[in-house]
Amino acid sequence: MHVDTILNSKGGAVHTLGETGTVADAVALLNAHNIGAVVITGAGGSISGILSERDIVRLLAQGAQEALATQIGSVMTRGVVTCDRQTEIAEVMERMTRRRIRHMPVLEGGQLIGIISIGDVVKHKIEEVEHEAEAMREYIAS
Repeated sequence: MHVDTILNSKGGAVHTLGETGTVADAVALLNAHNIGAVVITGAGGSISGILSERDIVRLLAQGAQEALATQIGSVMTRGVVTCDRQTEIAEVMERMTRRRIRHMPVLEGGQLIGIISIGDVVKHKIEEVEHEAEAMREYIAS
């Protein structure tokens, strides 16, 4: 199975902000859309980073008095781990586990087309196992 399978079921909507936005902007976006991360884009829509709930918590834990006014570019995670539509889901799981990340942007031709979360991957794997179990039950019953 490929990432394309997950994107087809959940859609490719991705919420983005620019590096000059503030943490307050990101918090509002995360809250409004009930999401855990926002992709940060630069010129031409290229990915320059990702800002997750964890990044915001780390900033707050540092005691930054002006945390919400902080520019996103100074606190986002750089060197974003990405995948494409044809990446095997098992490989995505391995990357997420090894790198301890929960969100992975999906690129096509260098352009952002979606984002998948560890929750999306787990949901897909559960559905896959349930489908296999049903197929076995049908096979045994026949």
